[in-house]
Amino acid sequence: MNPKSLLDYYQIIPKRSLGQNFLQDVSALDKIVAAADLTSETTVLEIGPGTGVLTERLAQTAKRVIAVELDQRLEPILNAALAPYSNVEVVYADILTTRVSELVGENDYVVVANVPYYITSPIIRTLLENEHPPRRLVLTMQLEVAERLTAQPGDMSILAVSAQFYAHTQIAVRLKAAMFWPRPEVDSAVVRLDVYDQPQVDVPDARTFFRVVKLGFSQKRKQLKNSLGKDGAAWLEQAGIDPRRRAETLNLEEWAALARAAKDAE
Repeated sequence: MNPKSLLDYYQIIPKRSLGQNFLQDVSALDKIVAAADLTSETTVLEIGPGTGVLTERLAQTAKRVIAVELDQRLEPILNAALAPYSNVEVVYADILTTRVSELVGENDYVVVANVPYYITSPIIRTLLENEHPPRRLVLTMQLEVAERLTAQPGDMSILAVSAQFYAHTQIAVRLKAAMFWPRPEVDSAVVRLDVYDQPQVDVPDARTFFRVVKLGFSQKRKQLKNSLGKDGAAWLEQAGIDPRRRAETLNLEEWAALARAAKDAE
């Protein structure tokens, strides 16, 4: 039974306030599982299992699936759908206030999620900055956000710099709006983020790196000599970066060079 039929049967109306758009295209579900690159030893943290159609597919491949669902109205649907799978645990909680390490333990894990569009950035930040980050994230999100996340210098943002500092990012699958119910107003994409063991750029520490990045993007339309503050000119000179450039044009190596200059000036 597809998500719309299930929700109708249980008389559950999707909540716009929770960003509920349920993926119902079977081929798209299979592509998401393929992008997650699971094995029989994988622990999966699924965020927003919804009606469990993706959860079932994950359970058939992975060793263990921990599904975190905010909407407790979906409990009867999930109980029925996931009853055959002893390797699935459903937790009714808000992922943004949940200690992930208490759910997954010390195991490596992969995150698979159809994340509500309005909290895509907080979820990514929470997971990548976690004390026990995942090995890989496979996230379904608004296409525009996916393109921002995987952007290249010339079109960078704080979101892109932050994600690419921690992980290799790529769009794995593009999804038409018609594949969801209720149908959203925009197309979506599945982004795969393979998390690095260590950042790929030389930074003094993450705190300094992100302090400089936030300063640089604080006045995005201005040249870096103006947005970086009173010490910015010296940092730019030491890093060998033209002070007339704008934040969206810098690559990660250049941000790292600015962070090193800022640290040296302390």
